[in-house]
Amino acid sequence: MSKVPPLVALFLLSVACNAQASSTYRCGSALVSLDASTTEVRAKCGEPASAAPIGFKQIVDDYGFRQEVQVEEWTYGPKHGMYHFLRFEGNRLRRIDSERGR
Repeated sequence: MSKVPPLVALFLLSVACNAQASSTYRCGSALVSLDASTTEVRAKCGEPASAAPIGFKQIVDDYGFRQEVQVEEWTYGPKHGMYHFLRFEGNRLRRIDSERGR
């Protein structure tokens, strides 16, 4: 069995931590996770700085039914120089991205 070099192990650990960090968003003392509803996010985080409709996406539910849902992106920030972008599909949080302000 081969041994993983320390530098490679550190890199893999940092990648894993970054992937986990993007599945939650902290706003104040509250935490929202993927699959949270727009109502839950608004209650915990307040109104976003901006909210923009992106368009529509066709999804297939657990029973095989297709439906079209609205896609929105909410922006929070800047907070400590960071902007946070929350993407909702059908009123459910599906993606969390962050970017340092310019």
